[in-house]
Parts: sequence; C-alpha cells; structure tokens
Amino acid sequence: MSYPAASSELQLDREDGKGGSAFATYIKELEPSKIVMGMITAVILFVFVAPFLLVIVVSFGEKIEGASWVWGLDFSNYIRVFVGVDWPNSVTLLYTLKLYYTLAYAVLGSLIAVGFAFPFTYFMTQGSRRSQAMWLVFVLASLSMSEVFVVMGWDILLSNRSGLPALFKAAGITSWLKETGWLAVLRDWDLASPRNVKFKTSQLATVLTMAYLVWPYAVILLFAPLSRIDRSMIEAARTMGAGSITVLRTIVLPAVRLPVFGSLLLLFVYLLGTYVTVTYFAEPAHQTLPVSIYESIRGATLNAPFGAAQAVILLITAGIFIGFSLMLARLAERKA
Repeated sequence: MSYPAASSELQLDREDGKGGSAFATYIKELEPSKIVMGMITAVILFVFVAPFLLVIVVSFGEKIEGASWVWGLDFSNYIRVFVGVDWPNSVTLLYTLKLYYTLAYAVLGSLIAVGFAFPFTYFMTQGSRRSQAMWLVFVLASLSMSEVFVVMGWDILLSNRSGLPALFKAAGITSWLKETGWLAVLRDWDLASPRNVKFKTSQLATVLTMAYLVWPYAVILLFAPLSRIDRSMIEAARTMGAGSITVLRTIVLPAVRLPVFGSLLLLFVYLLGTYVTVTYFAEPAHQTLPVSIYESIRGATLNAPFGAAQAVILLITAGIFIGFSLMLARLAERKA
C-alpha cells in the first residue's frame, strides 16, 4: 500500500528509494517491545481508565424529575450522600450509614477470613506434599462456586426449618438458652426470636458469609510465604520446648506479617463490592452502599448521577482507608 506524498521532496525521496512518509519511517524504527507496550497502554487506558473518568463525569450530572438525566456540573449528588436531599432544611445520614456498613462488613469479613486461613494454611504447609496438593485442589475447587451458590448454601445452613436453629431446637440447646436467660440476650443482639435462635436476617450472617467468600483467596495468598519459612527456626523453637501456638506467635507471624497485611487489604477491597450477600442476609437498614448504587442506576429511580456520586465517594473512601493502613504498616515496620 502506497502513501500519498505530503510534499514534492518526499515524492522525490520515494522515487529515489531513499525513504517514505515520516510516520512509516518512525514505525519502522520502533522496537517491537515499544510497539507492544504502546498497545498495552492504549488498552489499559480504554478499558480501565476511561470507565473511571466516565463515572466521575456522570456523577456531576443532573436528574430530571419524571425523565432521565442530563450532563452538567452539579454537586448536589455529593451533598445528598452526606447530609441528605433536603439539606439545609434537614440532615439525613442514611447514605453515610450505608458507607459505614460497607466498610465495617469489609473489615470484619477480611479479618475473620485471614484469622481462620492463617493457622489452617500454616498447618497445611507442615504436611506432606501429597496432603498439600489435596488441600490446594479442594481450595481451588471452592473458588469455582459463585457468590449466588455460596449464599444459597448459607441460606440452607442458617434456615429456621432445616438449618442450625432447627438443630439447636432438636438438641435441646434452645431450651437451655431459655432457662439460663441467654435467649433474651440473643434477642437483644437480633439473633433470636421469642421461640428459637435465628440467624437471618442479621449482621452476623452477612459477615460470616462474606468471610467464607474470600477465605479460599486468603489461603492461596498465604500459602507461598508460609511455605518459604525456614524450618530450622521452627525446629529449634520446638526443641527448646515452645508449643505450636508459641511458634506461631513468635516466629511464624513476624516472618509473614507483610503478606498477612497485604492479604487483609486485598480481601478488604474485594468485599467492598459485595452485593448478593448483603441484599440477602442484611436488613434494609443495614445494607451497604453498593446496593444503593445499584438501586440508583438500575432501580425504580433511574438516577445515574446519584449512583455515580456514591461510587466515587466509595472509591475515594477506600483509597483513604488503604493509604492510612499502608502508613501504619510502614510506621510499624520502622519501629520493628
């Protein structure tokens, strides 16, 4: 394919065989690695950066009553998230509470997941290669289950008729709780009815299901660093009479504190966007910002700018939270 000459000099050069267009010459001089990196950069900008920019731009749009929305530069969507739609006449902290529950569920879920995954992974790495391979296959297989499938399983487990409440009642645990007064305490915690314990809907069921969702990821993230620990140090500690818990606390945990902290942050970010679990197990008053974002964009209101504003605030809050956590980790590393 020939390119038209931009000038008579380029035409003469092409006739003499001394060169081509400036663009073609530049492309020929580029190294293949630079071309590949340029293509990857373009894909990243289009696939990852462009959606973020669109969400930010849409968040400043203006909702038209009884219709859709229009582009604009309106900060009322951000104000509504923090103080409500009727500000300054009144202040409503509804969406601020949703942000609070979003962060609280993510923090608790990641802590519980890593708290159970750490000792499990440690003792798994102490076994033979065959047992390690079997456990890894089991953990990887559990990742194939979608969030909907996991929620369905936990729904059966916590069901009043066929789950743990029915088991408690059949085993006489419910009667014992009534006699000792613990059932009234559980009712105050919203974990019991006048007749039996209940786990749906509750914050406990929400957090436990979220922790179960990310527990396999925690095991996979911790497996490599725990496998690389110097076994001679552990054997020396055991020779001196240290128990398993002491070895975990004084040798293993300090050696892998950075991977543990990184796992917590990664799981925290993952759980910020949990949707199905929260909509199923959490009460409407205790639901999170992702649920509100979906209802704003796809629900009855069809208020895309307000949903986009909530998404931007959630993103900024998560970034601040992660940055503050990294700062604390660096301070702890310097003191150590």
